[in-house]
Amino acid sequence: MLQLSIMVTQPTAEDSENMQLQVHHSIIHQFYHDQQQIGLRLASQPLSSDDQVVTLLEDLNDSYNAKPSKGYASFVDEQDDAEAPEFPRLLTTWLAAPEQFVQFSQDAARLLQTELEKYGFLQPGFLLLSHYRQLANEYLLVSFLPIRDGVTIAADLSVDRSSQLDLSRVQLAARIDLTEWQAHPQDASYISFIKGRAGRKVSDFFLDFLGCTERVNARQQTQQLVDQVQAYVRDQQLPQEQAGDVRQQVYSYCDEQWQQGEPVRVKELSEQLQNQHQTATSFADFRQEFTQSATDTDAADSNDEFPADKGTLRRLVKFQGQGGGVSVGFDQTLLGSRVDYDPQTDTLKIIGTPPNLRDQLRRYFGIDS
Repeated sequence: MLQLSIMVTQPTAEDSENMQLQVHHSIIHQFYHDQQQIGLRLASQPLSSDDQVVTLLEDLNDSYNAKPSKGYASFVDEQDDAEAPEFPRLLTTWLAAPEQFVQFSQDAARLLQTELEKYGFLQPGFLLLSHYRQLANEYLLVSFLPIRDGVTIAADLSVDRSSQLDLSRVQLAARIDLTEWQAHPQDASYISFIKGRAGRKVSDFFLDFLGCTERVNARQQTQQLVDQVQAYVRDQQLPQEQAGDVRQQVYSYCDEQWQQGEPVRVKELSEQLQNQHQTATSFADFRQEFTQSATDTDAADSNDEFPADKGTLRRLVKFQGQGGGVSVGFDQTLLGSRVDYDPQTDTLKIIGTPPNLRDQLRRYFGIDS
């Protein structure tokens, strides 16, 4: 019989303090191949909240938080002119009777099985549902955990085949902020989910299963913020060093919000910038004028609060790009000092190459180090 091995790392005291997960209920159901169909094996009771399970959930939560690109959604409602989805109904029924967590999870697993068969997604794995509290909010984490073949050493020192959860390859996961949903059901981003790689729609059926639709494009909103900050420092005619400080402060604020799972709040950001730099026009006022005068519909549709996209944020402080066999990246603060760009000839001049690149080049030309 194939054995499932759960590989987890032991948390440090600092990790445990940072996570602060209070796990209420967790359960795992199995999906497997069954003659070109997807079979389902249901668990009859929740997982015990022992150290190994709690560590697994903390590792999964860490892996989820570290995903740089997420989408933000809310449940489909009557305004979407669509059929009422099943998952929110199951969720509402369970929250009214919390002792029915196992029944709720089994009904959710059957619903996912239907979506898997409809989309022809026959990858075996495990559905994990975990209800936990972190800081002041209640969450439900819904994740499809892929497996990988491995080996384990049995008690008699024999080698046995096993299946191991592969948390590094989790691509189907969503986290529902139950507290926010119940307090503000009209909010557009109480559900976050891992976005698939560019050009892939693997997460579409998972959103269908959850009965939600993407409302906030974090990447687009963050790019608009980057563009607005660049326009702002030009409009205020800030010296190069001060302009760099503004970009770095915006990046640090947004990155901290991202790390804490909090949205970027433009008013709060503007106040911090004004306290530090005291420009003639606050960033919030400039942004309002900027969006009102924008001819691009997307640029005009900027939210005052939105979740940041980690990858897009880096454009505030770094230049990077690749193409034609060349990949280049450097901090914006180096432009004009160690790095010069001539737009007329489209030439980039770098003074002082990175040590590992310099060593490779010297070896290539046969130059002694």
